[in-house]
Amino acid sequence: MSIINLDHLAANPLLPEVQEAMIEAIKKNYGNPSSQHQLGDEAAAALQQAREQVARMINSPVPKEVVFTSSGTESVNHAVKGVAFANAEKGKHIVTSNIEHNATLRTLRALKMMDYRVTSVPVDEYGLINPSDVADAIRDDTILVTIMHSNNEIGTIQPIEEIGQITQEKRVIFHCDAVDSVGVVQIDVQKLGVNLLSFAANQFYGPSGVGGLYIRRGTRIWPLLDGGVQENNKRAGTENLIGIIGMGVAAEFATREMEFRIKHARKLKQKLIEGLQNRIEDILINGHPKLSLPNLVSASVQYIEGEGIVLMLDEENIAASTKSACAAGALQASHVLLSIGRDFADAQGTLVITFGRDTTEADIERFLEVLEQVVQTLRNMSPLYIKAMQERAEGVALS
Repeated sequence: MSIINLDHLAANPLLPEVQEAMIEAIKKNYGNPSSQHQLGDEAAAALQQAREQVARMINSPVPKEVVFTSSGTESVNHAVKGVAFANAEKGKHIVTSNIEHNATLRTLRALKMMDYRVTSVPVDEYGLINPSDVADAIRDDTILVTIMHSNNEIGTIQPIEEIGQITQEKRVIFHCDAVDSVGVVQIDVQKLGVNLLSFAANQFYGPSGVGGLYIRRGTRIWPLLDGGVQENNKRAGTENLIGIIGMGVAAEFATREMEFRIKHARKLKQKLIEGLQNRIEDILINGHPKLSLPNLVSASVQYIEGEGIVLMLDEENIAASTKSACAAGALQASHVLLSIGRDFADAQGTLVITFGRDTTEADIERFLEVLEQVVQTLRNMSPLYIKAMQERAEGVALS
């Protein structure tokens, strides 16, 4: 039996067209894009084509504003550290939120050791930021606001356009971590009003090991890597041309298929949420009911641990996750779920289900059938569940 992949946020399969383009590029034996000869010119042309494809996907009017990196994590590090170091004379204060990805949180932690100061704004019970809280947090010495577009654990999409208007009015650089949004929902960097935007190819059926950073012209930022003058002097090191070619093709298909992908994902999401609520008692759906990614559902199954659910699902050839793959293995409860008011136990019992363009309604139905059995099996062994049912029965008897 083939595996039902409901962990698309961790990794997406390469589109066949992406595979073909990358294999063809390997066979072609491109030179170095920086070389001043025919092989170099051919490589530079292929690099430029991919840059234009990616720029169209995010509606960047100038392809040079797209800088290729090795991952979304590198892009976030480049944006945050690059702005911090380049603008240190103006100030050392940065504004972020309580629910950012570890790529941002740990980068800010490193900057704190260099005497930078960070203000983290809270979120509501849906994981939504109030733009006025961002405005209030900005000070005279604020040099950067860094807020994610969508959350990788609960899917909530932030009011980036409103925050962008605030940062423009206050003349503060604005970085948006859009790794889990680009290629999944429509992203328009001009409309959003961001200075910097991070993304990664593997989130839209491109290869792993390739990322991108949009840098609006005129944004004061230092390179993260020192060395050559590649990527318009923004990122040193010979480009991963084969991977970038794959990213360009994936971007082209994401642009072309965007409407279909969103419509398909929303249909599956509605079926999944209705199925969870109808089949399983004591389950909490996390994230905003409307302002959220169409391909992600976060559900806290009370009285049992998520890791047990994932392991039993895996035995039935179903792949799901308890949290972001970047945080898998961490024993502590999710900072995102704690920030929206979930207690430690509910946070530990949370599943993150993500699906893709090839996921079917039959896949969702199979998942729901198996999950219902798994939950009941685990709850029958759970002291927390047994105690809760006893207390519930006693309460009914007293009433």
